[in-house]
Amino acid sequence: MHVNRDIDDFDAEGDTLHEECGVFGIYGHPDAAAITALGMHALQHRGQEAAGIVSFDGTRFQSERHLGLVGDNFSDPATIERLKGHSAIGHTRYSTTGATILRNVQPLFAELEGGGFAVAHNGNLTNGLTLRRRLVAEGAICQSTSDTEAILHLVARSRRNRFLDRFIDALRQIEGGYALVSLTNDKLIGARDPLGIRPLVLGELDGQYMLASETCALDIIGARFVRDVENGEVVVISDEGIESHKPFPAMPARPCIFEYVYFSRPDSVVNGRPVYAVRKAIGATLASEAPVDADIVVPVPDSGVPAALGFAQAAGLPYELGIIRNHYVGRTFIEPTQAIRALGVRLKHSANRAVVEGKRIVLIDDSIVRGTTSVKIVQMMRDAGAKEVHFRIASPPIMYPDYYGIDMPDRDKLLAARMSLEEMREFTGVDSLAFVSVDGLYRALGESGRNPHQPQFTDHYFTGDYPTTLTDLTGEPAAQLSLLAEAS
Repeated sequence: MHVNRDIDDFDAEGDTLHEECGVFGIYGHPDAAAITALGMHALQHRGQEAAGIVSFDGTRFQSERHLGLVGDNFSDPATIERLKGHSAIGHTRYSTTGATILRNVQPLFAELEGGGFAVAHNGNLTNGLTLRRRLVAEGAICQSTSDTEAILHLVARSRRNRFLDRFIDALRQIEGGYALVSLTNDKLIGARDPLGIRPLVLGELDGQYMLASETCALDIIGARFVRDVENGEVVVISDEGIESHKPFPAMPARPCIFEYVYFSRPDSVVNGRPVYAVRKAIGATLASEAPVDADIVVPVPDSGVPAALGFAQAAGLPYELGIIRNHYVGRTFIEPTQAIRALGVRLKHSANRAVVEGKRIVLIDDSIVRGTTSVKIVQMMRDAGAKEVHFRIASPPIMYPDYYGIDMPDRDKLLAARMSLEEMREFTGVDSLAFVSVDGLYRALGESGRNPHQPQFTDHYFTGDYPTTLTDLTGEPAAQLSLLAEAS
């Protein structure tokens, strides 16, 4: 059977999962802006399109928002000097909703009745468009195309007296996956969605508290990890210390399982599990589920490296760097001809011929999205003289799109949704192809397997089991509190 490899319009950027966003905030520290910029450096992998910081000096808020990388925009001492104050929040952005334009760059800020309010958001609201239409119909003026702006309007329109109550009132109207950090005149507020889909941690430095998407942002500044913000929790940091509020009915957490497969940095600890150890365990599970007679194990760098190490150790095979990654390539430039465009993947990855030639190799990658990059990398191994290429994937097949903050193609663009395993093997040009099973992935995370009645993680991209109402898709808004009460 011949499978058409539709890769003439090869786009390396369109064949990867983009890393949602990163958020950071600190309260009461004299170097708040500088610390926030350092924390954002550690979270750069979660978004490379734009970055912003908002600070508060006790009198007024300062904002710096720029397109591009943190290091390109927040390394100048003059920039940090403009961000005066003892409190600040920051955001690294990959746009999952809203175009890449400056007015969409976060943190977003508004002057409300009780003072200034800045908010930065990791995730997606699954009723964001529905809320936006309602707000605009009621007279709201939207300055951005980001779903985060709906939160500003909901807080502004709440009739509650205390700001915290207005903030919680807004949370009760939003659905989806979110980790929020917000700054007011006298508070730093963090909030995590009721299922804990998106991560958020609490840290401490010099007696002052901070919030961040991942523990690696605490490590870079020498801060102490205090704990994870719990699912459905609102944390308030002020001069009085820390308050914890639980405005939603208690229910089991379902954190995003892709944080372990791909998004989080390997040196982070997510929901109590070291990411590096989990990825090695996924590789070991893959070796037991889909063994192969081969000479060497080769990772697709960088995200395939820990799983390849785990696979190699479990299989008793040598681990070799058969692909070298160029770390100095950003977004691929617009190539003028098809002949040049076909070379696009080589800007980022090059075969190590001395390692690969004449060998039967096990190629380990974290996932297959559209499959076009996989085709190029496999062909690169063939061109370098690989005798056999066996492909092993450290996640189950991605079958369904995401609506909680992962920039993922529509279902008709996902290779695993369009093809059988054998068709995918032929498409990628490998001698054999296998994915880790869903239960195997859960076992690598320390579970006995997936509980189909109450899944321990958010895993809809593999299973189609979406954990919340998708109001913008279905047009059927749900009262979130009653929905969660039923779920618990």
